[in-house]
Amino acid sequence: MAGLGDKLGPILLQLPPSLRGDPDLLDACLACFPGGTRLAVEPRHETWWVPEVRRVLERHGAALCWADRHSRPLTPLWRTTEWGYLRLHEGRADPWPCYGRAALRTWVHRLAGTWSDEADVFVYFNNDPGGAAVENAATFATLAVREGRPVTRALGPVGLTG
Repeated sequence: MAGLGDKLGPILLQLPPSLRGDPDLLDACLACFPGGTRLAVEPRHETWWVPEVRRVLERHGAALCWADRHSRPLTPLWRTTEWGYLRLHEGRADPWPCYGRAALRTWVHRLAGTWSDEADVFVYFNNDPGGAAVENAATFATLAVREGRPVTRALGPVGLTG
């Protein structure tokens, strides 16, 4: 990781959906990473949504990965660090698995209500079929700009059309 220098972004630890909540195991895992490494954790079993897990994430400066499927949050919207991480897996718009503008605008507002303009918030689209992720990422960036939010990286120039 050190060879990537300032090119290294957050590391996502996506947990198996069958892995039940275990704050001690999470604590031991996060302790294996060097200090200063940005870690995002995406638990996928509902037993992880307990205060002890939130405290472990906060203690290690790890972000709870906010996740969405069908234009609805899959995770609690806990802010556990000074930066954020959002994964959008599957929207409800046509054609499948696209996200509609209203759903994307809702996420822009949620992020804006949680983190300041100075905070790093990483937004990833995982709805790949048919190029939906590319289209949705460009639309999301455009909507964020329209809301006055800074966008530092996108697929290309972020305009106010589209």
